[in-house]
Amino acid sequence: MRLNSNGVGAFVSIVRGCNNMCSFCVVPFTRGRERSRDAESILRECRDLFENGYREVTLLGQNVDSYHYTPQNGKETDTVSFANLLELVAQISPDLRVRFSTSHPKDITDDVLHTMAAYENICKCIHLPVQSGSTRILQLMNRTYTREWYLAKVDRIREIMPDCSITSDIIAGFCTETEEDHLDTLSVMDYSRYDMSYMFFYSERPGTLAQRRYEDDVPLDTKKRRLQEIIEKQNSLSLESYKKDVGNTYKVLIDGDSKRSENDWVGRNSQNKVVIFPKQNHAYEKGDYVNVKINDCTQATLFGEIV
Repeated sequence: MRLNSNGVGAFVSIVRGCNNMCSFCVVPFTRGRERSRDAESILRECRDLFENGYREVTLLGQNVDSYHYTPQNGKETDTVSFANLLELVAQISPDLRVRFSTSHPKDITDDVLHTMAAYENICKCIHLPVQSGSTRILQLMNRTYTREWYLAKVDRIREIMPDCSITSDIIAGFCTETEEDHLDTLSVMDYSRYDMSYMFFYSERPGTLAQRRYEDDVPLDTKKRRLQEIIEKQNSLSLESYKKDVGNTYKVLIDGDSKRSENDWVGRNSQNKVVIFPKQNHAYEKGDYVNVKINDCTQATLFGEIV
């Protein structure tokens, strides 16, 4: 367990290790095979956190969707899936927000999406790393899905939860990546309309499958140029997304004082967007929920007032 310094949020590990063998990633070699933690110990930890004043937990794993726990000597019908676990944590209290990270596109199920939609306190934000928009590159990465499969998953999320935020991880300049592959990535970004992305150019990691199998053959200046185009694309998508929030009212969990001014609060809405708003002499404290109407934005922050 890791606690946020603001005393409002905590991170709770539910899966250790990873069974996916993405060719660019060293995690399976450093953290070992996937192990799902005892469901009751997770629930006990989350209850304790809530009783000690925490109002948000983030369930963590390299791939949370593959969480699968069967009690010792239990039957298969006693197995707890990730959708089951999400529901159990959400039922601790409607005042406990639940987030999770990270989802592997191949494993996130309709059961998870329907559970998210059913509980107001399960945050409507999914981190769904695409890594590349090119099916050919995805195969080299050993991501086990195609471009079309990924886009169908985005469609399904939007169908079940139209207000769900989707964020991503993107790698520019993976081995043998062509300009056409790069354009495929930009077009997936346009289609998915990510609210935010973590973006990198490929850097070879010792001990990975990619390091052993492929030549790191994309020139550094090409990687940097493609990454810059991805960043510019994401900046545009983020600003477009945040502008759509202006005029809307959101339930915001107060994290504490804004870094810009002790006269302002900072918090996040269900979609994990940062919201800054004046204290306005209201008797609120960090850890409280408030309704905030959004009046303005940048590409990374919403600004509003308590209503």
